[in-house]
Amino acid sequence: MTQIRDTSRGLRIGEDTVGGGYFKHAVYNHWDPYEDVSRELLETDRERSIDAEGDEAEFFETMQYLALFGAGEEAVTEDLAPLSVAMDDVDDQMFIASQLYEEAKHTQFFDRYWREVIYPVAEANGYEKVPPTDQRFFPDGYVELFDRTEAAMERLLTEDTPENRVRAYCHYHLVVESVLAQTGYYGITTVMGPEADDPISRPDADTPHLPGLVKGINFIRSDEGRHVGFGMQKVQEHIADDGVDEAVVQEILQELMPLVAETVSVGDGLVDPAPLVSYASDKLTRRIEIITDADAEIPPVEDLVALDDGPTAAD
Repeated sequence: MTQIRDTSRGLRIGEDTVGGGYFKHAVYNHWDPYEDVSRELLETDRERSIDAEGDEAEFFETMQYLALFGAGEEAVTEDLAPLSVAMDDVDDQMFIASQLYEEAKHTQFFDRYWREVIYPVAEANGYEKVPPTDQRFFPDGYVELFDRTEAAMERLLTEDTPENRVRAYCHYHLVVESVLAQTGYYGITTVMGPEADDPISRPDADTPHLPGLVKGINFIRSDEGRHVGFGMQKVQEHIADDGVDEAVVQEILQELMPLVAETVSVGDGLVDPAPLVSYASDKLTRRIEIITDADAEIPPVEDLVALDDGPTAAD
């Protein structure tokens, strides 16, 4: 008979652990990228985009934002697995399994949006049908950021140390998800949301309200809040329990910030990049403050998934 790996517990799952609690929250807050964002909402997005008064250059910028989001979700789906392999706690492994599933759903949502909205709008308006993998969409800083994140994750397969785990969490959970993704999602839901007067839209840009896109992204943002909270908890634990120097966190986050700033500054026809860079910088600063303060408490998961668009949302 095969011996079970961990005989120290009477039950298999610890719902009061960080990983167990976050996994439970993920299960209860499941959403379907096909059922929960209806075809009717995407039809509305398609019609409003076709009727918008913007030109092909503005539409290219919209495509670029969505291509960056979709590629990021795909990269995480591909690159997060080494963290699960390195972990030896079943609760944490279960949460990372749910996170991988959610990243795959996010990838699926953006693929669906390209098929059902972007391509039909391009065809209707006589624009170039640019695939979401076109290299014109991706600035050098974006590519470098994800290359570094992939390397940090793969390092766990050969050098699994507390410091290297902190480096992996910092690259992915705290920069890619907490700073880059949350900033980008804040930007696009603000510009494409129902409020015509917002602080980041260019006043002369025609940016229609796209309810299907906003609804899908809000689901994604809620998932990301849970992912960020897990990463913050783990980094704080490694600093407190394993003696990892908090300077490692500061070094990585500050080192990667220029790559984030370059990415959120792509294009300037629809969005003013300056407020987005400021938003990202504020988020990064707040993350460092919480994680490196031994007495600071990570907010409960319900707060982390709340869609608060203040400059330190989900802190």
